[in-house]
Amino acid sequence: MKRVIAIIAIVVISFNGFSQEEEQDTQASNIQTYTPSKLLKKGQWDIKWFNNLYTETESRFNGVKADKPRETYFTSSFDIFTGVSENSTFNVGVLFDIRSNVIGDRSALDVLSFDGERGTARSGLTSIAPVVKFNPIKSVSNFTIQSAFHIPLFGEESDSQGVFLDQTAYTFQNRFFYDYTLPSGNWQLFTELNTEYNFGDDDSFANNTFVLAPGVFMSYFPSDKSTVLGFVQHFQRVGDFDQDFTALGFGGKYQLTKELNLELLYSKFVRGENTGLGQSFNIGLRALF
Repeated sequence: MKRVIAIIAIVVISFNGFSQEEEQDTQASNIQTYTPSKLLKKGQWDIKWFNNLYTETESRFNGVKADKPRETYFTSSFDIFTGVSENSTFNVGVLFDIRSNVIGDRSALDVLSFDGERGTARSGLTSIAPVVKFNPIKSVSNFTIQSAFHIPLFGEESDSQGVFLDQTAYTFQNRFFYDYTLPSGNWQLFTELNTEYNFGDDDSFANNTFVLAPGVFMSYFPSDKSTVLGFVQHFQRVGDFDQDFTALGFGGKYQLTKELNLELLYSKFVRGENTGLGQSFNIGLRALF
């Protein structure tokens, strides 16, 4: 699995490693222009490799907060989009996730070994999703909707030793994106509303549940190639299993080349119910060409 990730990373970087520093860009950089609200032009490609490492030593269930042995969950996500319409109003793509989880108070970085040690670790390709992204209101070009259908690719959420991998319920997901750049051009507000309906597997903890997850991000651009940001996100699950949490975070992005940018984020779960109370570390590479 590590070889697969390494090969994909090399391919993404190789698309962008030649003659880019020699070109003089008079337009805004990709991190300013191509927010998640922005659709691609016909023939453009957007490839994002995003890695999330979440680790927890506390949890809160049934109103009781308690310490627990460390559990760590790593998700490597790949989002691939291309523009297919002449007027930049419709994109298609595919999403897929690779996960590696460890329990039993193992080190957080053990997830990166993908060792599959019996009783404490599991890993694998867990889901794939066809996706469309479109602009429903032509007069509001910075408002878009992303619809995806996530298909699980494995059989059991938890093995006989209690190691969880991912949910086995299907997910119909709709994400609503909107951004607004302040007149100065140095500040940008981005908002997201994620909705999910999970269904199809009575053995899944997520079966017959609805998710509503809003997020607000405020970015400042100290230069045209960099941004720093802060954000707040809330997650609310209702249905056969109720769950919620709120996270606060900060981070930044940097335009490495004309086509490639780097993203770093940190978040802390500051409250929640029927959930772990941990923190996440995130790094992403995005190639747009």
